[in-house]
Amino acid sequence: MKNKVVLITGSAKGIGKAIAKELAKNGYDIVINYLHSKQEALSLQKELIASCGVDVLAIQADVSSVEQVDAMVSEIEEKMGSVDVLVNNAAIDLSNLFHLKTSEEFQQTMNVNVVGAFNCAKRVSHHMMEKEYGRIINISSVVGIFGNAGQANYAASKAGVIGLTKSAAKELASRGITVNAC
Repeated sequence: MKNKVVLITGSAKGIGKAIAKELAKNGYDIVINYLHSKQEALSLQKELIASCGVDVLAIQADVSSVEQVDAMVSEIEEKMGSVDVLVNNAAIDLSNLFHLKTSEEFQQTMNVNVVGAFNCAKRVSHHMMEKEYGRIINISSVVGIFGNAGQANYAASKAGVIGLTKSAAKELASRGITVNAC
C-alpha cells in the first residue's frame, strides 16, 4: 500500500520540522516546503529518509505566490502523487508596536499567513475532491482569538486563518475533505 503524501509548508525548522518528523515516524511520505532554509530542509530530508524509510521531497516555494504554489504542487504530483494531507504551517511574524508597524509589514504578514494558506489549500483541494479524501490542517494561534500587544498583524492574520478554516471546512466536508485549525 502506498503511503499518504503530506505537504507541510514552512517545515525546514521549528513547528513544521517537528510535524514532519512525527508524521514520517508514522509512515507518511513527506514534502518539506521552505523559502530560505535550504540547508535545513536538505538536512531534514536526509534524516527522515535514513531514520524513517519514507519518501521525502524538499521544495523551495513562496506560498504567497500562486505561481510558485502551482509549480510546487505540480512537482509533488509528478514525483509522489497527489497530496493527501496539507499542513499549512508557513508563517511570518513581523512583530512591532501598532504605531510603529508599517502597512508593508502588515500586508506581507497577511500574504504569507493567510493568502499562502489559501493558495495551498485551494491547489491541493482539487485532487482531494476527485479522490473524495483529504485533510487540511491550518496552524493558527491563540493570538488570532485574543490578540496580543505588538502583534496586530500576526493576530489579524491568524484570525484570518481561523475564518478561512471554518469556511473551507463547511464547503469541503461534503467532498470528503476535513479542514481543521490548531
